[in-house]
Amino acid sequence: MQITLLRFILKSFVIIALVLLLSFFIFYFCIYSGFFGKIPSENELKSKQNSIASELYTADSVLIGRYFIQDRKNVRFEEISKHVISALIATEDARFYRHNGIDVRSLARVFFKTFLAGDEQSGGGSTLSQQLAKNLYPRQRQPFLSTPINKIKEMIIAQRIESIYSKKEVLELYLNTVPMGGNIYGIERASEVYFGKVAMGLKTEEAAVLVGMLKANTTYNPAYYPTRSLERRNFVIDQMVKYNYLDDGSADSIKNLPLKLNLKRRMVYAGIAPYFSEQLRLELVKWCQSQTKADGEPYNLYTDGLKIYTTIDSRIQKEAEKAVKSQMSRLQYLFNQHWKGRNLWRNNGSVIQTAMQQSLRYKRLKEAGKSSQEIREIFNTPVKMTVFTWVGNKKRTMSPLDSIKYYQSFLNTGLLSIEPGTGYIRAWVGGINHQFFKYDHVLSRRQAGSTFKPVVYAAALEKGINPCRYFPNVRISYPQFENWSPQNSDNQYGGKYTMRGALSHSVNTVSTQILIRTGIKPAIALARRMGIESDIPEVPSIALGTAALSLFEMVKAYTTFSNSGRAIEPIYITSITDQKNTILLQRNHSVSHQAISPQNAAIMIDFLKGAVDEGSAVRLRTKYGLSMEIAGKTGTTQNQADGWFIGITPDLVTGVWVGAENPAVHFRTLEAGQGASTALPVWAHFMLNLSKKDDFAGYRSSRFDALPRDLQARLDCPPFVPEEVKEEPPKKRESFFKRIFKKGLNLFKKKKKDESNDV
Repeated sequence: MQITLLRFILKSFVIIALVLLLSFFIFYFCIYSGFFGKIPSENELKSKQNSIASELYTADSVLIGRYFIQDRKNVRFEEISKHVISALIATEDARFYRHNGIDVRSLARVFFKTFLAGDEQSGGGSTLSQQLAKNLYPRQRQPFLSTPINKIKEMIIAQRIESIYSKKEVLELYLNTVPMGGNIYGIERASEVYFGKVAMGLKTEEAAVLVGMLKANTTYNPAYYPTRSLERRNFVIDQMVKYNYLDDGSADSIKNLPLKLNLKRRMVYAGIAPYFSEQLRLELVKWCQSQTKADGEPYNLYTDGLKIYTTIDSRIQKEAEKAVKSQMSRLQYLFNQHWKGRNLWRNNGSVIQTAMQQSLRYKRLKEAGKSSQEIREIFNTPVKMTVFTWVGNKKRTMSPLDSIKYYQSFLNTGLLSIEPGTGYIRAWVGGINHQFFKYDHVLSRRQAGSTFKPVVYAAALEKGINPCRYFPNVRISYPQFENWSPQNSDNQYGGKYTMRGALSHSVNTVSTQILIRTGIKPAIALARRMGIESDIPEVPSIALGTAALSLFEMVKAYTTFSNSGRAIEPIYITSITDQKNTILLQRNHSVSHQAISPQNAAIMIDFLKGAVDEGSAVRLRTKYGLSMEIAGKTGTTQNQADGWFIGITPDLVTGVWVGAENPAVHFRTLEAGQGASTALPVWAHFMLNLSKKDDFAGYRSSRFDALPRDLQARLDCPPFVPEEVKEEPPKKRESFFKRIFKKGLNLFKKKKKDESNDV
């Protein structure tokens, strides 16, 4: 009876074991065949490549931006510190060199110690190859038995990885793949972020910190949880001792060291030129879509590790940003004082209403189906927020509506600098702070004011108008344009101006006469040839700069004057390469065409020098003491809504615009709000500080080419002549007897006066 029972139990056990074995085989076969998700083939694994951030470099090889989904930078095995390798193997996979992707002994340890005995410190059963498989192919949620399915898939992939890669290649691929907190991936970026160095330079204690993060990159993140990170670091060091990668004495010394970080987190927009980086990103995404790789797929800016080399000069860019920061903070203080105790909005509630409706918060609330009343209540409810100030970001409690009023009261700016000979863009500042003010004012369109006048004057020269022709400074009504009668900003009239004199002093009445004589269409046609693409209305007021144009267009147009009349297409990318440094795009020369004659371009430089030497921009000499030759033009629009200055030197053409986001926000007086008071100081400090640097010392003494004698002769005339003095007609000569009579009468009067004085 007992034997029969024993046989039954044994038979049942065998049957159950066979059923379980068969079930496991079927289960394994289903996973292997892809029933629970495709298993990558060996060929796919051979071509597997990590997503790598694309990098943006300046002309002087400074990294200024990264575009990524995962912030990663791949490195070769030889570029990784040996301490990282030792710490990794000791902590994560001590038998790494003795298995083929699956460590049966580790699996047994997990089953008996972790699963049955509950010892969570006994370690996991996953090999580095299995972890790599999980990193390369993240786990998918299954309808049932999700963990076993994913574990088996990882084992299969791990074995395939080990069949096609050497152990060194597996370590390299693993260390380039691991997540290291936040959006950071790979040992190289982790080294840069947490310790400010490359992976090759990591010390033992630093390597132990990073390897310690692999267990849980948030829990043991040294930036957020230094105590936990230190404890985990010391555990890793103990593991290195256990597996003979460190001796006890060295380990004790290292464990006594404090946790020392050198955080160097560089997000995609954390460097210089953030507005430029963002504008380039938009263009590069489109460019990538039009370019195909060897496999026929288009390039991906965020994953293909492209290197984009630009024309931006980091030294010039930094000086531009410093000038913007120093002068715009000063100008904002003056603006706040200017409006202190007054109503900035002047009962113009539409400014705030429009800004609110254009805000992202308002649009999201509308999309969520909120009523106007509900939205108004939300905008009037105070919340905690971080706001921009010129002395650093501050945490405040205010309503969203008050924050809109706060930001609408800020003056903003744009600065663009182009090297005229090459067309290279050397500096691009789109605003005062990219984090809080996203709108790029290099590209925004605002009324150009008097900075458009040089285009009109150049068109007049091309038309053949004599530069020494005099135009009266008088108000004129133009019946053909509904009796439009432009006036001068200073309300001063009288005398006559040549073109040079009128441009230097920005005389509106004369500029209009010159446009009418030249023709509106020829002036617009020249603007097009000089690179201005925005709409320009066919009205005479364009002589005063009423057309809305971008700073980019205006600076590009001004390079024509300093480039012997040739209009250039600015360049800001010189080359793009892939991960293997294969050149995908090369662009060294700017496209150009003759827009005006070289002679007229030289005359325009002379005209614009007059604006600096004795005209509206004379404070560049008198206040800022700039000694290099400068040609330039200020600009101010109606109600001082926009202030401009575009300056030309032999080395750079730089334009600055200043104004608020809404033109309704501006200085009340011309003296405070004109371009010479707002934009010109930014330009002056930029050039002043840049020319003080040793690398740009030549800027201090740079000179334009001298005018040829024939052109000097054409300009040999006073820029201004006053009103002609009207001479009185000659008096008729009196007769001899009449003169004698008057003389006697005068003597008699004198005698009577003397007698009265004696009394």
